[in-house]
Amino acid sequence: MKRQNQSSVVEFILLGFSHFPELQEQLFGVFLIIYLVTLIGNAIIIVIISLEESLHVPMYLFLFNLSLVDVSFSAVVMPEMLVVLSTEKTAISFVSCFAQMYFILFFGGTECFLLGAMAYDRFAAICHPLSYPMVMNKRVFVKLVMFSWISGIMVATLQATWVFSFPFCGPSEINHISCETPAVLELVCADTFLFEIYAFTGTILIILVPFLLILLSYIRILFAILKMPSTTGRQKAFSTCASHLTSVTLFYGTASMTYLQPKSGYSPETKKLMSLSYSLLTPLLNPLIYSLRNSEMKRALMKIWRRKVNLHTF
Repeated sequence: MKRQNQSSVVEFILLGFSHFPELQEQLFGVFLIIYLVTLIGNAIIIVIISLEESLHVPMYLFLFNLSLVDVSFSAVVMPEMLVVLSTEKTAISFVSCFAQMYFILFFGGTECFLLGAMAYDRFAAICHPLSYPMVMNKRVFVKLVMFSWISGIMVATLQATWVFSFPFCGPSEINHISCETPAVLELVCADTFLFEIYAFTGTILIILVPFLLILLSYIRILFAILKMPSTTGRQKAFSTCASHLTSVTLFYGTASMTYLQPKSGYSPETKKLMSLSYSLLTPLLNPLIYSLRNSEMKRALMKIWRRKVNLHTF
């Protein structure tokens, strides 16, 4: 294989699902619908929480931040993927590829820490309701949110800069749906052993540790639920916890399999499916799981709607 200098690489080719040309149109339609539903669902949550003062409490402000992350994550991955599906083979510039990798890592890393902070908030609210206002006061909430966003920036800056400091080998075809680290790393023609050690330890700290903390939080929450006197209350709480854990497991599970070993033996198609799980399905499911099933969110939506109707009436 002919070796190329990094400075001579001006663009990459994203292959996407070009190996299945007969499915291009169907996939385009499905992904476009999912993208639009994701944008609308998360936008509704952002607007409701912004306009309704009664929802300006940690639980819903965490959801506000999660929806911002999910909208941004989808906007980084989905438009480019739709272009790939509509043209079968598309070029992405070196700078654009770096930017896409940076923002995937930024929003993905932020979501990892944010989901952990949200689990801690629910644990404090359910297991320690009397001390909750002190445990999760405004200062603690701001620190947790800032930590999540700043950690995402640090993860993205370190990893994206490191990957793009390597020399690349031609041909510059990325057999993936986006410029994710594992896919781009396949084109590197240098020793990546140190980076793979970093990727392994970084994934444990960024993905697996928050995931384990979330599981521990929900175990404590489940024990608290079992002590509830009301059967209906227990069933509702179990349903909520189960849906939360499903979303969390889908996100952390597939992300850890992708990033724990960047040069793993998974086939390119398997890697694409795993990538779709956390970049496509999670932003779609989060509004349904965390908010749109919530009675307070529904009441706030109806309140805003009636207010809008009354304004138009008068």
